[in-house]
This record gives sequence, C-alpha cells and structure tokens, in this order.
Amino acid sequence: MDIAKALADAELKPFWLQDEARPAAAPPLDGPGTCDLAVIGGGYSGLWAALLAKERDPSLDVVVLEAGRVGGAASGRNGGFCAASLTHGLENGTGRWPDDMPVLERLGRDNLRAIGDTLTRYGIDAEWELTGEMDVATEEWQVPGLEEAAEKAAGFGWDPVFLDRDAVRAEVDSPTYHAGLWNPESTAMVHPAKLAWGLADACRSLGVRVFEQTRVTGLRSDGRGLRLTTADGAAVTARRVVLGTGAFPPLVKRLRNFVVPVYDYALMTEPLNAAQRESIGWRHRQGIGDSANQFHYYRLTADDRILWGGYDAVYHYGNGIRPELENRPATFEILARHFYETFPQLEEVRFTNAWGGVIDTCSRFCAFFGTAYGGRLAYAAGFTGLGVGATRFGADVMLDLLRVGLAPGERTERTRLAMVRSRPVPFPPEPLRYGVIELTRREIARADRNAGRRGLWLRTLDGLGLGFDS
Repeated sequence: MDIAKALADAELKPFWLQDEARPAAAPPLDGPGTCDLAVIGGGYSGLWAALLAKERDPSLDVVVLEAGRVGGAASGRNGGFCAASLTHGLENGTGRWPDDMPVLERLGRDNLRAIGDTLTRYGIDAEWELTGEMDVATEEWQVPGLEEAAEKAAGFGWDPVFLDRDAVRAEVDSPTYHAGLWNPESTAMVHPAKLAWGLADACRSLGVRVFEQTRVTGLRSDGRGLRLTTADGAAVTARRVVLGTGAFPPLVKRLRNFVVPVYDYALMTEPLNAAQRESIGWRHRQGIGDSANQFHYYRLTADDRILWGGYDAVYHYGNGIRPELENRPATFEILARHFYETFPQLEEVRFTNAWGGVIDTCSRFCAFFGTAYGGRLAYAAGFTGLGVGATRFGADVMLDLLRVGLAPGERTERTRLAMVRSRPVPFPPEPLRYGVIELTRREIARADRNAGRRGLWLRTLDGLGLGFDS
C-alpha cells in the first residue's frame, strides 16, 4: 500500500467543519452591556449551559461569548461518539466512585436520552444514529477483558452482546478481530459540528445572544457582578458566569494545574462505493473502538465514509496549543497504515481529510466541576475525549452550582455526587509535567507490545488512581 498516495489529496482541515450547512459567522460583541448569565465558550459545554439555563428560567438574559467560531474547536473536530457514560467508562467510574455508580449510570442514560429528545424538539439535524458502540479485541490478550466488561455492564442494567471471532467478523469484517463487545444502547453517532450549530440555533430561538470572534481576556469582580473584557476592548457585566473553555488556557488560574491539552488526530476516507461497503459488512453502523491502551476509534458517516482516529495522543511542552500542531504528517501516516491493516479489502480507498485538535485532559479522565468568585462563576473541564454527551450533564451541574432555576437551599442529586464534589490530582509543573506525560506514553506503548502487562511506572500510577491509556 502506497501510504503517501493515499494521503496525497487529503485536506488538512476537519471534515465536519467543511459541511455546507455551516452557518455564516455571527458578529462579535462590540460594546458594553449587561446580562444575567454570561457563557464563555461556544462549544458543547457553553451551548448546553445557555440552552438549559433558558429552559430552566426563560426570563434570564443569556449571552454566549465564543473566541472563534461556534463549534470550531473540539466540538467540531471529534469523532461524533455521543456516549451515555459520564465517567469515561465503567472501569474508570467503578474504580473511583463505586457507591455512586448506579446513580451515575442512570443519570448517564437519562442524559443520552435527553440529548436525542432535544434534537427532536428543536428540529436539529445532527445525523443522530443510536447505533451503540462495539469494542473489539485485536489481540488475544484483550479478549478476557471484554468478557469481564460484558459481565460488569450487565450488572449495571445494560444488555451487552459478547461476540466471538466469527460473530464479530460477521458484524464488521476485519482480519484483526478476535472478539467484540457491542452495547447497542450506550452510544449514538452524530455529526459533531451540526450538533454544535444546531444547539446554537436552538439557543437563539429562545433569545440567547451569541457572539463569535469574541475572545474574553479579562475577568474580575465588581459591585454589580463579574466584568468580562474582550481582546477588542468590549465588555459585559454578568450576574453569573459559566466557564466552558475546555483545553484552552482558563481564565480561572487555579484550573491551570488540572487540565492539559492533548492533541488527537483523525482521518476521513472518501465515500465507500457499494462493493467496498459490502466487503466490510457493518450493517448496524456501530461506533467501534479497539481494546489496546493506544486505541483507535472509528465510525461510518451518513454518506458511508469512515472516520478513523485515535492512537497517537500527543502533549506539547508548556501546554502548547498552536494551529501548526494540528498537522502531524507522521501521525497521519501511522493512522493510514493501521487503517489498511484493519481493512485490507479497502486498499483502493483514499483519504479526503486529515486533522488534529486538542482534548481537555485531566488525571481522572472525566470531568470535574467547581465554582469561583464567591459562587458566581461555575466551571466544568477535563472531559478527556468523552465530552460529546457528558458536556450536557456538565452544563446541568454548572447551572446547579450557580443555583439557576433552583429554590433557596435546594440541592440536586447531581451536586451530591462524590464525582461532582471532588477534584482530580493536579499535574506537576513543567518541566516535570512533560517528562511524566512522555514517560507514561512510552510505557503504555510498551504495555501494548507486552500483551497488556503494565510495568512498574504504570502500576504505580494505577495505585495512585492515575493509571490511564491513550
């Protein structure tokens, strides 16, 4: 296979953001103003917070301030896996909050259902498909883990389907598969950018004011609330603020030790023709992820392209975020080679897009929450690649913390959770931060080469509650 030829015509732009449905840019904030609730960030976290705030209290004056374009960062670059899990999977959740997991799983199911209901209610065409997700074992040592995961999922009320080698290849035909575990109700596939654009339209339909190209650079308390100033000198004073800026440098300094930006990369193929589509099966259109520590995720689009991403998660020294880091030819070549190894019958398929984007990663691999400025600002961060669905839950938590739509003294089920009341372990400062992350990356790659056996470094992290994969 000529990898260079397969990638030769790939545009270095996110496929989703090139969709003709992308709306025209909204104007920036151009003067002083006031509002009841200011939302910083026009990705999923911010848009869900704005929408849910108006649904809770239609009288609120809500403003969204987005530094670039709505959905232009992580919310328009991801794989479109909208999962029910709020804890980055059962294994991570049960290891951290075993007593709360029945509630967290129920809330996760309710959250996924509510996302689908919202799309229907507002007429949002986000190409929603409740296909579930299928984890596949590509090495024999991974099979027992799938069997254990099936038993654990059933214990929390899911109805997973364990598939042996023949059964999994009957679902999706790859010579690399040894077994699979399909949970048909756990995950929906979406067009991620259309989801963001649709949420913004829904916000506007309720009276939310959305400003793009409005980078908030200053935040301070004054007598009337919190004053937000922008790079262009505009300002807005808000009674309460939601901070949903993900991996980007937070305006609340205390958060800088808890989140690191990790670059993830993806490829998109050209549409498969009928024969190519038939050669792989995939009739149920599940999202798929393999079971290695350095894992791939992949799915079909509405027009039968294959999105192929993951594996090579990269951290850049000093929490580096720069446009040029979205292009990583060496990673694109690795991903392409792995694609053809997984689907050799698609050797004639070429790639139309290759891109990267940053994930807001924290040491516990799922979101954490909190307040600042005397409870007038709430934040959610650290979704670690599973934020398409969990950001809606995070928005509800932030609004609970800000008391939006709640009676005096009222507490919610969400804010009583240990997950909401606790924080992750902070990352060390540089240069130790870079060294720790790079050592961990090398060790998880070594574990994959050694039948999953984790060395001393990974076992130490596991013992501290910090063990993770890619």
